[in-house]
Amino acid sequence: MRHLLNTLFVTTENAYLTLDGENVVVNREKEEIGRFPLHNLSGIVSFSYAGASPALMGACAQRNVGLSFCTPHGRFLARTSGVSNGNVLLRRAQYRAADDLYASCAIARNMIFGKLYNARWSLERTRRDHKIRIDDQRFQAASETIQKLLPQVLQEANLETLRGLEGAGATAYFSVFDDMILREKENFYFHSRNRRPPLDNINAMLSFAYSLLGNECASALESVGLDAYVGFLHRDRPGRNSLALDLMEELRPCLADRFVLTLVNNRMVTGSDFFQSESGAVQLSEQGRRKFLKGWQERKQETISHPFLEEKISWGLVPYVQALLLARYLREDLDEYPSFLWK
Repeated sequence: MRHLLNTLFVTTENAYLTLDGENVVVNREKEEIGRFPLHNLSGIVSFSYAGASPALMGACAQRNVGLSFCTPHGRFLARTSGVSNGNVLLRRAQYRAADDLYASCAIARNMIFGKLYNARWSLERTRRDHKIRIDDQRFQAASETIQKLLPQVLQEANLETLRGLEGAGATAYFSVFDDMILREKENFYFHSRNRRPPLDNINAMLSFAYSLLGNECASALESVGLDAYVGFLHRDRPGRNSLALDLMEELRPCLADRFVLTLVNNRMVTGSDFFQSESGAVQLSEQGRRKFLKGWQERKQETISHPFLEEKISWGLVPYVQALLLARYLREDLDEYPSFLWK
């Protein structure tokens, strides 16, 4: 259980939430394991199938405390809603910002700044940890290219130009991505980003990781009352979680990409965990998916220090914290959206 930004995150599996007076009580197997004053909370996110008592759901609805339910793996299930739903004001603010291209760019540029900052930091970590195994000059050149883009991103007020800067940074980053793969080069290599379908083992894992991360970002946004389908950088398209794609941009290099590299470099997957279909698409086998998902859940439990909150949280809570920060910015509680900057 973590209490962040006036939101209670209940990550204990099989936890059942009840109301005792003015307190939220967290129970597991009929034993109380936590108690929190309801008036101090603006939201509750439970990652347990056990659920909550009707009394607590009613109290949250009456007090406009968001109560959201997700699976233990982070998939959004449901959110309580009373007669008066404060989320309508948040969503109206989101829609107004999305309709204003300048306001959209003010949010999107911070997300892209976070993406490029984290991409550069990923390269610098590889330079630090594996300097004798890589072409350090190539890594330095790519890192410097991205570093020069960062101030331009922060000053950009046009979405199309911002996308161009993001593309230039991504090109520099992926130009040395293959060199960050240190094991089994006959099975794991990266020549370019390809998808729909992925044509090699690394791209198959990147696509799977991005899919998992995108679903978790969508769940995080829905849990705080935002519309995952209305984005700022990614514009409206039927059936596309545009805002989830926006939110995951800054997390791609530090969470998804580094996780894929860890699987390969630590020999957690092998070439036998993949197969190629008749169409040429490369996919994880059933055994490979099990390994991948087991490692993904373990990575989400690892603890980091959040750069803005300056508190230790698990990787799995990062999308939820970023969604909360975005909601606070849209409510004008923050001067700007603070992107996640990996350290």
